[in-house]
Amino acid sequence: MESVITKKGQVVIPAALRRKYGMDSGSKVIWIDTGSVIKLIPISKDPIAALRGCAAGEGLTEKLLQDRREDQSREK
Repeated sequence: MESVITKKGQVVIPAALRRKYGMDSGSKVIWIDTGSVIKLIPISKDPIAALRGCAAGEGLTEKLLQDRREDQSREK
């Protein structure tokens, strides 16, 4: 997909991407300059809901329990 920058420095985000990422009028975005590319990141209206499930399959509960067992063994 391609967009053109206007004289005012504005860019149109293609409709397909706006729909895919739930962006509409008034949505906020973050611009990130990595030094070699510029990234446009949409900010979710509900950041907690957006992060829900992002760590699924990481085994975080087991890691937490293992850390607690190690802490308990050091305290003895």
